[in-house]
Amino acid sequence: MKRLGLLAACLLVSAGPGLMAQQFSVTGMVLEVNRSRKSFVASCEDIPGYMKAMAMPFQVREAKELDGLAPGATVEFTLVVEKESSYAQHIEIRRYESVEQDPLTAERLKQLNQLSRGASNLQKTLSPGQVVPDFTLTDQAGREISLAQFSGKVVAINFIYTSCSLPNYCLRIANNFGALQKRFPEKLGSDLVLLSVTFDPVHDQPEVLARYAKTWKADPDTWHFLTGPVPEVQRITGLFGVDYFLNEGFMDHSLHTAIIDRQGKLAANVEGNQFTADQLGDLVQTILTRRAAGTEPKSQTHVARDAGPK
Repeated sequence: MKRLGLLAACLLVSAGPGLMAQQFSVTGMVLEVNRSRKSFVASCEDIPGYMKAMAMPFQVREAKELDGLAPGATVEFTLVVEKESSYAQHIEIRRYESVEQDPLTAERLKQLNQLSRGASNLQKTLSPGQVVPDFTLTDQAGREISLAQFSGKVVAINFIYTSCSLPNYCLRIANNFGALQKRFPEKLGSDLVLLSVTFDPVHDQPEVLARYAKTWKADPDTWHFLTGPVPEVQRITGLFGVDYFLNEGFMDHSLHTAIIDRQGKLAANVEGNQFTADQLGDLVQTILTRRAAGTEPKSQTHVARDAGPK
């Protein structure tokens, strides 16, 4: 599938006068949804030789076409470009159903997780907009770190285990945070905090996490690798819908990257690994610049990416 990231104005110019409507297949990550304006903002990749990747708004004909869309969702749709307007149609959310060892084990993993944790724990999985309960874990420097201490800041959380060696899974998830660290050097600590929680706390003690953190040149004051008692790790992973199960020395697990806004609410819970570090950065930047809770998101023509070191 071709991927598209471009400004609507550019598309209209490219359509040219007198030409029939053009259609493009688009895949992107949703950053914002504005039902009152019948639009959504998505971070889309480029079309080689045509347009560069960027985040931009897309109009829809009917507000109901936005049903089910939420920040962090990966969507596929058709962009229709007419002479004087453009709009998105046939919007579909791409569901992620894969785990590290074998894509066919996804349903088995969820069932095993239900048996090991109990249904009551799984019911605590948060939905976007809900306040994230406080938790306290230990970071790579041996310090107690609680979510509450980052009140007023945007917090990005992912889930990894250090023994994972597959490049498309934990390594890719950690690398995404490495890219955030490079993209937002001026905001880390003051406005943005990164938390990586291990779901293998028996092995991943602080000294192990410290060695792992050095791989990513992580600043221990702004990117915390966290471990703790097994029951507490299970509670926290359950909040974000993370499934994992020990399988012959390895971990079968799902992949989640969550963003908590300045009000302590879950802004997005991105599942899987089918997104780019730039798209995650666009999502974080959107949440960093979001206005006070309860107001409509501001209209955007695009989300400019910080020109920090890459």
